[in-house]
Amino acid sequence: MNIDKITQPFIDVFPGDFSENPMQRNTPKVLFSTVNPVGFNNPELIVFNEKLSEEIGLGKFNEVDINFLTATNLPENIKTYATAYAGHQFGNWAGQLGDGRAILAGEITNETGEKNEIQWKGAGATPYSRHADGRAVLRSSVREYLMSEAMHHLGIPTTRALSLSFTGENVVRDIMYSGNPQEEKGAVIIRTAESFLRFGHFELMSAQKEINTLIDLADFTIENYFKDIKSEGEQKYKEFFTEVCKRTADLMVEWFRVGFVHGVMNTDNMSILGLTIDYGPYSMLDEYDLNFTPNTTDLPGRRYAFGKQGQISQWNLWQLANALFPIIKDEKFLEDTLNNYGNYFWETHDQMLCRKFGFDDLKKDDDEFFTNWQALMQELQFDYTLFFNQLEKLDENSDFKTLFSTVSYGFLEDSKVKKLEHFLLSYQLRLKENTVSKEESLNLMRETNPKFILRNYLLYECIEEINNGKTEMLEKLTQALENPYKEVFPEFSVKRPSDYDDVSGCSMLSCSS
Repeated sequence: MNIDKITQPFIDVFPGDFSENPMQRNTPKVLFSTVNPVGFNNPELIVFNEKLSEEIGLGKFNEVDINFLTATNLPENIKTYATAYAGHQFGNWAGQLGDGRAILAGEITNETGEKNEIQWKGAGATPYSRHADGRAVLRSSVREYLMSEAMHHLGIPTTRALSLSFTGENVVRDIMYSGNPQEEKGAVIIRTAESFLRFGHFELMSAQKEINTLIDLADFTIENYFKDIKSEGEQKYKEFFTEVCKRTADLMVEWFRVGFVHGVMNTDNMSILGLTIDYGPYSMLDEYDLNFTPNTTDLPGRRYAFGKQGQISQWNLWQLANALFPIIKDEKFLEDTLNNYGNYFWETHDQMLCRKFGFDDLKKDDDEFFTNWQALMQELQFDYTLFFNQLEKLDENSDFKTLFSTVSYGFLEDSKVKKLEHFLLSYQLRLKENTVSKEESLNLMRETNPKFILRNYLLYECIEEINNGKTEMLEKLTQALENPYKEVFPEFSVKRPSDYDDVSGCSMLSCSS
């Protein structure tokens, strides 16, 4: 790989007081601190994403690159650092936070001028680790590596993963916070993104009343990542906030499209660019449930449940609006923009549902149709992804019970079958209102509804195999996630086996890493 091209533009733009002292502490009036990765004596590469490496400008892998991939024995041109940010966690102000397990190597520019930041996760403590060790375990690293790539191939804005490696050391974690810590294999990944800037970076500067730095940060962000904004002064920041709202709403709709549940939508986990970021206790939906949360820490309130993600994203944007108020200073504009967020979100959401059902346009009665569908899905405990896959097979001669019995996590007694029949008949009538052909309608569905999703039980099996020195399932899952709208491996296109219903890591997870 050509790592000599890596630069540190963030440091260049925000010079100031920083330290190489990795001790956890507050760093007031500072956006970042330089910090050295811990380094590992016996690292071992598990997988390298060569396609991504070439795409971002790093080129092909060779054996000496293991040092860079594991943040060990780095060249002198790389100045590593971690950024400080703040945030609201589970609705409460948490004050200063920051990159507790992430360390930035810098930025790489490819041949077309596109830039990507490169960041290790699990390479040691930073000033923002909050008394933790800055390491990562294999299970969380596999989950982030695979899921971020799965989201990319589903067509959803996301950070991406370049490599996954064993560190050669064990890390102690209490997986379910049950007072039973155990040693697990340590791992480190490299992830990339156009930028890792978060809502929390702006919240920190605003909370500290560092208004000049807040202005510099906003200007830097707009100049580098919102290049269509050409205005000056306050109008520039208004357009910036409006675009962040739009990108965030679009991202939430995409999560709903594929059934992704983030699990921990704190403001410090919200990308200013509208990317999916920080893959912790996430899950893809198995049975459809608006109240489902995969995060044990989110119980019993279920603040970050599947059906609340649109609402929570709006709440998070209110916090960003508060942070930007010192440079926008137009309360009515901010209120109007945030009040309009819901209208834009729901219109975009319903247009997305139209495509999932193969409707060519949104009709005035579709809201009632979607409401009835949601109620049916929850009552019959249908698998979200498989329901739409079966719906593509529906025709005038279909036996409804036979077609859908394999996608229910419950038992379809006669009364439920009648409800299913009633809904499917209404669906067939609705399809007749289309102005496009049946084949065009099916193409809409095929382009919108994935055949493969990366379910937690599959990740669990993959992690177990890697722990035992095998990579066959990792390779199969990689091939499947790169082709999510095709049925590459039919054995993956089934509902979660009942054996995994109550297995930790398959249905519920914690924030433990």
